[in-house]
Amino acid sequence: MTNSLADHLRALPDQALAALLQQRPDLVVPVPTDLAALALRAQSRVSVARVLDSLDRFTLQVLDAARLTRDAAAGTTSLDVILAMAAANARPPDPAAVREAVRLLRSRLLLYGPDERIHVIGGIDEISPYPAGLGRPAAELDSRAAALCADPAKLRRTLLSAPPSARAILDRLAAGPPVGSVPPGALQAPPLGAEDSLPPDPTNGGAPTGSPVRWLVDHRLLVSVTTGGGGRPGTVELPREVGLLLRRDTGSLGPMPTDPPLVAAPPREPKAVDSAGAGQTMEVVRQAEALLEQLAAEPASVLRSGGLGVRDLRRLARALGLDEPTAALLLEAAHAAGLTGELEAPGVAAPRSGAEQQVLPSAGYEAWRAGSLAQRWEQLARAWLTMTRQPGLVGQRDDRDRPITVLSPEAERAGAPIARQAALGVLADLEPATAPTPDEVLELLDWRAPRRSRGREAAHREVLTEAATLGVTGLGALTSYGRLLLADTTAGEQRGADDPLGLQADGEPSTAVRALDGLLPAPVDHFLVQADLTVVVPGPADPTLAAELDVVAEHESAGGASVHRVNPASVRRALDAGYSADDLHGLFARRSRTPVPQGLTYLVDDVARRHGGLRVGATGAYLRSDDEALLGEVLADRRLEVLALRRLAPTVLVTPGPVNRLLATLREAGYAPVPEDATGAAVLTRPRTRRAPARSPGTARIVDPLAAPRLPMPRLLGMVEQIRRGDAATRAAQRAPALLRGQEGAGAAHRHTDALAVLQQAVRDKALVWVGYVDAHGATASRLVRPVSIGAGYLRAEDERTEMLHTFALHRVAAAVLAD
Repeated sequence: MTNSLADHLRALPDQALAALLQQRPDLVVPVPTDLAALALRAQSRVSVARVLDSLDRFTLQVLDAARLTRDAAAGTTSLDVILAMAAANARPPDPAAVREAVRLLRSRLLLYGPDERIHVIGGIDEISPYPAGLGRPAAELDSRAAALCADPAKLRRTLLSAPPSARAILDRLAAGPPVGSVPPGALQAPPLGAEDSLPPDPTNGGAPTGSPVRWLVDHRLLVSVTTGGGGRPGTVELPREVGLLLRRDTGSLGPMPTDPPLVAAPPREPKAVDSAGAGQTMEVVRQAEALLEQLAAEPASVLRSGGLGVRDLRRLARALGLDEPTAALLLEAAHAAGLTGELEAPGVAAPRSGAEQQVLPSAGYEAWRAGSLAQRWEQLARAWLTMTRQPGLVGQRDDRDRPITVLSPEAERAGAPIARQAALGVLADLEPATAPTPDEVLELLDWRAPRRSRGREAAHREVLTEAATLGVTGLGALTSYGRLLLADTTAGEQRGADDPLGLQADGEPSTAVRALDGLLPAPVDHFLVQADLTVVVPGPADPTLAAELDVVAEHESAGGASVHRVNPASVRRALDAGYSADDLHGLFARRSRTPVPQGLTYLVDDVARRHGGLRVGATGAYLRSDDEALLGEVLADRRLEVLALRRLAPTVLVTPGPVNRLLATLREAGYAPVPEDATGAAVLTRPRTRRAPARSPGTARIVDPLAAPRLPMPRLLGMVEQIRRGDAATRAAQRAPALLRGQEGAGAAHRHTDALAVLQQAVRDKALVWVGYVDAHGATASRLVRPVSIGAGYLRAEDERTEMLHTFALHRVAAAVLAD
């Protein structure tokens, strides 16, 4: 088989061989030495499986037809026989579609040879031992089953006599796969005489109750492949001839639709889809920011086994009003985008091994917050598309029956990006704004790539749910900007050549960002202050306004218009951050499009008047004030007894506790102290936020780990030339010993003279020649070279295989034979 395939490859023109390598680029990684090596690699298990995974259901069925119709002796089939098997289907496909499928299989080198003698490439039977879900021929399984199948009339009678329970097993195995497991003892006969005492079974035509599998095995309709022992199940297989007989009504290959299934729902209005998706992008960015702020306020501890604990996830979900799967998705996407990181918990010695780690926003979070809404969304969505994490696994149990937690290693799945690409690719290939149901998406996936989609239905459903949560889809359809993002993150030939790292070299916004910017409301730089001291932002706030509101007001609700509230605590927080009363009055006057309520002015002035009336310093800590009555009030306040305050002077109190504790306790009791330094000046600074080290986000493109890059045709033609040169050298090397042995009969001087004449002629004709020589160790060797020059007792020649220049001493040359 290998020699036949290698001969087929040798007969192909260079352009056809290069086109084959373009369809299967993994065959030239690395470049094979000759065509025989290329043939072996083309039949390897990994390479063949990679090709099979890319084929649709109909093409795989045509390949199965070629496998089922192979002649047992010659191992070949023909196009007419394949067409005949397809035509025997209950609903025969168009013969032109079958011919096109055969052409595609030839272009992928799964079939080769002329129409009258088509070969199936080796390796397929090892990967898929049951073509079309049919078992092996009876002759390969059992001689007694083969004898039954050799008599069609007897086989039909035996099949008709099968009890209903046994017939149900046959029908299930005939649909594929043709093998099944049976419990221990199911294939063993009952003790002698025990069968007569069994009660009759009406479903078996009044026969005694027994195992239907044993009945089928006894009547040679099933073959026991392995018998279970020691409590292990056994295996039975349905012979191919029985399966074909059971499929006589539908055809040997089953239904053969040439086109993918249709989507029943008509396309939606594209504008409605984009509007719904854009609204969700605003919501998910707000939720992600709120989640990261919660982590900043109270970092989550990392478990020893990795990931966050269930309690931390529940706490974050409850604080944001989200369900746990959505919170897990946001955490995973934010981590993949480089917005979170791990940092050693405070108060732990730095180099100590096993120190407790905490997850909190990274240094990149600040830059992310400063970006536009569309840019922030794109960073999250792109990270989700390309991350090798499966958030849907969070909450499930692993192989050791332990819960899978968010950010834990157990949620790592290398195929997750490909699953997202496949599911969203189905939506992208439909008419824009088409919203298929999840079941319809799974049917399309099963038709487009059945080998890769079967068994991954749950993962594909999770992709659709997560895409809707992130705003990649709207109303069940792929949005216009989601389509652009998918195309941008999918590894393409031109993109990979121009930008192998998948980065925007010019730093300009991507097409997806620009498209989403056109759908989102413009950022606003103002707000409306109500009489009840609520602040309404009529749209998405620009980053500067959002940062100011975080300091001076409490966030109450979000949406198209967010609502904040100003209260004494928020005003005090602004004053602590360094704002003065005049700064706050100026801020509200500058940003508000409505008159500033008098109540807000009074609130700012009242809090500012009391702000700094108490001063805190370090002794353990001291408290001083020019207002002796105020200090007396503090000293008499029972809520402050935990501070153990005592008066040192009419204007000074001290406590053994630290400054931070004194500040926090006074503020909890309703006072407004400020810290001061050694000179007595007030220290007004915004509290320092802890950030984890900056992390770079994951890969910016979806890259199939099983796929090789598509190579340009000129480079492939160069590889073809290199392979053919190596193949010629290898084949010549196999003939070289016989050619050189023919020179052994002559004497040494005569051989040397003849060799010199041959070499001189080869220099003039620039011809290839086999040179036999004796090396420095006395060993004989031969090499295929193209002589360049002869002079000064040396031969200079270019090695045809390595393209390197070699020098041979003429007195060591024993023979020379023209390669032709």
